[in-house]
Amino acid sequence: MGAALLLLAPSVRAIDIDFRGELQRVNRCLQGQVLDFTNNHGADRRIWSPALCAKRDLYVYVPPGFDRSKKYPLMIFLHGAGQDEKFFLKSLAKEFDKAIVDGKLPPFIVAAPDGSVFGRPSFFKMATFWANTDAGRYEDYLMQDVWAFMMDNFPILPERDAHALIGVSMGGSAAFTQGIKHKDRIKTVVGFMPAVNMRWVDCRGKFETPFDPECWGWRTQMKPFEIVGRPKNMLFKIRFANLYGPLVGYGPDAMERLSRFNPIEVMDQYNLKPGELNLYIAYGGQDEFNMGAQVESFLHRAKERGIVVGVGYDPQGRHDEASARKLLPQALDWISPKLDRYRMP
Repeated sequence: MGAALLLLAPSVRAIDIDFRGELQRVNRCLQGQVLDFTNNHGADRRIWSPALCAKRDLYVYVPPGFDRSKKYPLMIFLHGAGQDEKFFLKSLAKEFDKAIVDGKLPPFIVAAPDGSVFGRPSFFKMATFWANTDAGRYEDYLMQDVWAFMMDNFPILPERDAHALIGVSMGGSAAFTQGIKHKDRIKTVVGFMPAVNMRWVDCRGKFETPFDPECWGWRTQMKPFEIVGRPKNMLFKIRFANLYGPLVGYGPDAMERLSRFNPIEVMDQYNLKPGELNLYIAYGGQDEFNMGAQVESFLHRAKERGIVVGVGYDPQGRHDEASARKLLPQALDWISPKLDRYRMP
């Protein structure tokens, strides 16, 4: 497997050198600006994380006409598994900038931190779920270190109504978990294709079946080699151990440890009440990770608690960037009225 990956991938050095000019290329296309706190562009500007005892990469987008004498809403973008902060620069900075320029969203500041295990994408340890686990204190890194850096260095509005978490896949899961756990600071949460019930199985213990409210249960043991994803255009299937083994181990307590950052269970653990958060989920009907069953079981439990969740759905949507882009306009339409009060003259 390792040899195959090496044959398919260009050298790391070539990728790094090629990426150095990406920030300038992106910023030339924006009316706002992406600020560099990374080691991606020829100089080490990374922020220090006491939680991880390491430097970490961070991009910060500031809107057109950015004025330090004014205060802005804050959005934190959380990337998916097998990605890092570069995903925001390459794929989303232009989308957010355009939404602001077109008036769909008020001017806001976006933080896009790196939540990978090694500070770069990896297949073998591909996920942190931005949680405190055996892989590291990634919740503390996000909600203490990144949060403090943004509050100390940028003019951010202090009220929770002005703070949002938005994420994709692993990042969407983390947005829900951390939004619920830190609802004293967060008001709006958006997840694209999010893993919101990582212990999903049907009543026969099967993972890949659709959600049925009359036939569902909970994964009770670690099955390292069970396939949980068949990504399009990838040579390798994603197994349970790829995503969760490095985080929770393989012992009898693995599922109990997983439940600590599993959004559907965190919703109960932290007694989320109706109206406490603005919640939105976008997902596709052809998702290769069966996120449809995860999302629909979460929505079922939320409804039982009286919690309203906005939903974007594409019957043909997959677990990929193209589907996320297709779902994005509807999500922005949902977010827009939540932030109307922060529009500037």
